[in-house]
Amino acid sequence: MYTQEEITKAFGPYVPGDINDPSYIEQCIQEIELFPAVLKVFFSKLQPDHQTACYREGSWTFRQVIHHLADSHMNAFGRFKLALTENDPTIKPYIQNAWADTDDSLYADAAISVSLLEALHNRWVLLMKNMGTEDFSKTYQHPEYEKEFTLGYALGLYAWHGKHHYTQMYRYASNQGWI
Repeated sequence: MYTQEEITKAFGPYVPGDINDPSYIEQCIQEIELFPAVLKVFFSKLQPDHQTACYREGSWTFRQVIHHLADSHMNAFGRFKLALTENDPTIKPYIQNAWADTDDSLYADAAISVSLLEALHNRWVLLMKNMGTEDFSKTYQHPEYEKEFTLGYALGLYAWHGKHHYTQMYRYASNQGWI
């Protein structure tokens, strides 16, 4: 579980840290490493029908959010691999809302993506723990944003991303008395 301070920080927009600070990099890697376990504990407390809950009107269901986390983090892992093996590659963006509306995101048990995140994060963390400091300065181009991203920036973004969505679901579930 996250502390109240971590939940509060994750609720707002992403604010990048100092990617040149090794302790910041280490903290972000640790957050990515721990996230699947936190999500698994949270998910285990939900009833099957809670997967169809939305934390606010018009938002994705819990099921869609958890599948989105897997989709998003798979793309992030791919972006890391591209940036580490190519010189400033251009990545392929995807339409998150469209992905969240595919049948697997709408109907598959979210436990599948919780398991996927466990395996994916194990590989991703192994990769990042073996990266040199200079590797976090490697970049990729994001054509949708017309911007270059460093792997250090992306690392912080995805450490925040998991907590951000967890926080949205946790607050709703807590308010409903589910946890």
